[in-house]
Amino acid sequence: MALAAAVFITAGCAVTTGNSLSRENKRLKEQVASLQSQLNDILEERHAADSIAEEMIQVYEENQEDRTYSPEEVDSLLNLWYLHRQAGGPESLLAAETEKFSSNVPDSVFIKRLASINSYITLPYNETVRNFIILYAEKMPSKMATMLSLAEYYFPIFEETLNAYDMPLELKYMAIIESALNPTAVSRARAKGMWQFIYNTAKSYGLKINSYVDERFDPVKSADAAARYMKDAYDIFGDWSLAISAYNCGFGNVSKAIRRAGGKRDFWSIYPYLPRETRGYMPAFVGAMYAFNFYKEHGIRPETSPLPPHVDTFYVKKNLHFRQISEVVGVPQQDLHNLNPQYIKDIIPGNEGPCILRLPSKFSGTFIDCEDSVYNYKSKEIFSPATLADIHTGSARDYDRIVYKVKQGDYLGKIAAHHHVTVAQIKKWNNLKNNNLRIGQRLEIYPGGRGPAKASSSAASTAKPATKTEPAKSTVKTQEKPAASASTASKSQDYTIYKVKKGDTLSKIASRYPGISAQNIMDYNGMKSSKLSIGQKIKIPKKM
Repeated sequence: MALAAAVFITAGCAVTTGNSLSRENKRLKEQVASLQSQLNDILEERHAADSIAEEMIQVYEENQEDRTYSPEEVDSLLNLWYLHRQAGGPESLLAAETEKFSSNVPDSVFIKRLASINSYITLPYNETVRNFIILYAEKMPSKMATMLSLAEYYFPIFEETLNAYDMPLELKYMAIIESALNPTAVSRARAKGMWQFIYNTAKSYGLKINSYVDERFDPVKSADAAARYMKDAYDIFGDWSLAISAYNCGFGNVSKAIRRAGGKRDFWSIYPYLPRETRGYMPAFVGAMYAFNFYKEHGIRPETSPLPPHVDTFYVKKNLHFRQISEVVGVPQQDLHNLNPQYIKDIIPGNEGPCILRLPSKFSGTFIDCEDSVYNYKSKEIFSPATLADIHTGSARDYDRIVYKVKQGDYLGKIAAHHHVTVAQIKKWNNLKNNNLRIGQRLEIYPGGRGPAKASSSAASTAKPATKTEPAKSTVKTQEKPAASASTASKSQDYTIYKVKKGDTLSKIASRYPGISAQNIMDYNGMKSSKLSIGQKIKIPKKM
């Protein structure tokens, strides 16, 4: 009997011990899962950061001793942000988030002015918002003057669109944050247009993108898509501040921030849990709205608008080139580009279906009177089979290409997922024989998958198979070679690669290379503007 009891007790202890171990094992697994989730969040934020962050940090560090930003420096910071906002550079608004700008305007005046704006969206006031108000209204007068002039043309378009969806008209100011009202803005992540759509999001909201047309650049259709995106965000979160934040960082990141805030659903409660670049988005929105309403009080005068005050719209049902319109009707080609930026090859593809053409009203009568002549003018030369074939086969040239630099921890699957392409496509575009990568390696990527049929010559030349002295590895190397300093230039066969430093201009760079002019550098690099950014790499031809 005692023996039986002992056996029972021993078995009972074993069961108890087993249960304890099971519970402890479960607890440890949950703890590991929690840590893994936190690690994934950190990696996501790091992965979102683009090389723009390095540029912004460099500019910021160069100003650490003074810690006072001139209007020109702030304009430079904002220009970088406007053009590359969706590339994920969280330091792009570092100045406004971490520095305290001073102003002669007291807080009481800012508060009173904000309260006087008849806004459906709540406009909070705190130190962060104050910084953005000063940034827009006082630190960037030249940029504000330009945006005010552009708003005369674009804001009525946005207001009509938002009104059609019964949405707050104040949402028009988001285009200020997204692109500074530049309809052809392109970020380093290849987000395009005034509303900064990436390829897949644009397609999912019905924007046409093909060899001839990219409706992300169409101010009317992209605004309509942006309104529908924001309406979807509002339907999910029930708060315009959260919907605005979701436009910047996506539905998932806002939902994650709400969970981390314990289910609270107001902007300032989730503020610490948002991605860094998104934290400044809503305060910047308030700052931009303030500046647009009170720019006169800060001595800012709008520039003369580059866009015509009156525009007429026509339906084009045959292929038509900007050159035909310009040379027959007399419309400056720059006006055609400004009003019709969606036609990326200067061709209105009417043969594929009715297309919109916008013209300054003063040319409308001439266009109607000469319409047949316009279509027939040099049509065989302009629309030769060879030209059209080249457009169709070359739909993914450098215009749609990005060059991705491999970082530690990268692998093909991760890079492919981030750019919405497949591993097979990256390997094809770069002539890769296997999945091996090395830190610093540059990959040509065509977001959305619209790449060339085979690897470009530059990609093929940079792909190197593993040798006996450098065996292939299944993971990226853990150490990176030291980067060349900004003052050094790497050599190649026909040109030298120069890395732009602070204070560089094209003329200054050209003066270092005998026989080379600034225009030579622009032509060789296909540059449409002489503007440079710190860290930018340009090719210097050895001879012209």
